[in-house]
Amino acid sequence: MELKDIKAVYFIGAGGIGMSAIARYFIRKGLVVAGYDKTPSDLTRQLEKEGMVIHYEENIDEIPHACRNKQSCLVIYTPAVPATHKELEYFKAEGFEIQKRAQVLGTLTRTHKGLCVAGTHGKTSTSTMCAHIMHQSHVDCNAFLGGISKNYGSNYILSDTSDYVVIEADEFDRSFHWLSPWMTVITATDPDHLDIYGTKEAYLESFRHYTELIQPGGALIIHTDLEMQAHVQEGVHTYTYSRDKGDFHAENIVIDNGEITFDFISPVENVKNVKLGQPVPINIENGVAAMAMAQLNGCTAEELKFGLETYHGVDRRFDFKIRNDKHVFLSDYAHHPQEILQSAKSLKELYKGRKITVIFQPHLYTRTRDFYEEFADALSHFDEVILTEIYPAREQPIPGITSQIIYDKLQAGVEKAMIQKDDVLNYVKGRDFDVLIVLGAGDLDNYVLQIARLIEQKK
Repeated sequence: MELKDIKAVYFIGAGGIGMSAIARYFIRKGLVVAGYDKTPSDLTRQLEKEGMVIHYEENIDEIPHACRNKQSCLVIYTPAVPATHKELEYFKAEGFEIQKRAQVLGTLTRTHKGLCVAGTHGKTSTSTMCAHIMHQSHVDCNAFLGGISKNYGSNYILSDTSDYVVIEADEFDRSFHWLSPWMTVITATDPDHLDIYGTKEAYLESFRHYTELIQPGGALIIHTDLEMQAHVQEGVHTYTYSRDKGDFHAENIVIDNGEITFDFISPVENVKNVKLGQPVPINIENGVAAMAMAQLNGCTAEELKFGLETYHGVDRRFDFKIRNDKHVFLSDYAHHPQEILQSAKSLKELYKGRKITVIFQPHLYTRTRDFYEEFADALSHFDEVILTEIYPAREQPIPGITSQIIYDKLQAGVEKAMIQKDDVLNYVKGRDFDVLIVLGAGDLDNYVLQIARLIEQKK
């Protein structure tokens, strides 16, 4: 089914962060957009205000008439929905075109110029930075992001004029193999999702295959320190980047009084005195990658500077809630050892001499089993480590796999404690913190606003 033939779109699992972005794209295009989700949420209620028709029980009779024509209705589903879902079974039996979210994004990269960001970590921040830089420039763009941009209060940007689409390329379940990038950044390839890939070698091979999908005439912008071997088609340009070396990098970095500035070094045109709107050291590297892709697609030096200076960040990505002389409190989505290590290093660089405490909720039994030693090493870069129980997400418990195996491997000299998630608020209430960060991809983030209120009461 070609995009031009679609008159209606039906979502099974409408309320997910990624699904909702695609729903908004089709709403803005003027199509009939409807769907099912298991439970109402702030996101589904907002989608309903924007024009989407959503119901919350498996019921074929609730499917709107406009979504019952298989010649003009595209069905999009999330893999989280079981194969026995009544509505999914109905659409399959009737012969509808049914696609995963990743397939739809792949279609968009074949009808637009896809600017994709892949990698174990850093892809949400880098893609959101790139999207903001381009959207406020004369080039403009559409964007499908993996987090809520603080500049737009959304995970989605739509342009009525631009042919570019910025996409976060997710390696989970090999989803990024559906894409046909015009250009892509690859930020990191530290092994993850071994429940899907099995081995580090298979994980790296998946990224190698991804580089083969870049369209001739486009470009690969790859971090200098990756183990993977890229394999691009003839006519694809390859560039390297990092914080301090590569074709694109930063020089004259100044981190002072909560501000970060640097010079952007580029084979196209250097840009002096760039100021980071979200002044976190890891964003120097992310910013270099975002600026590189934006510059290669026509953004001017002034647009690059303005875009990065006015970038406000992403919810749950180095998301500062309190920042003053007495207390600093933030949350971050980091849930892989390398992400945690980068968080620790960034905070140490920003807050030299201050005590930094982390409350970490491990995410998935399999990830804990595969990387518990690496988690312990990364967490040991903080001054104090508070561990809660594992967030299971889609998984069943694995015998012997608990937060205790991380706790036992923490390095000597690190202050440490283990508490239940439900006791976090009482724990915070009874303590005073200098710099506190909540880390993880689970549901501990639900307590962040309450933690902030408790800390503010300690003034």
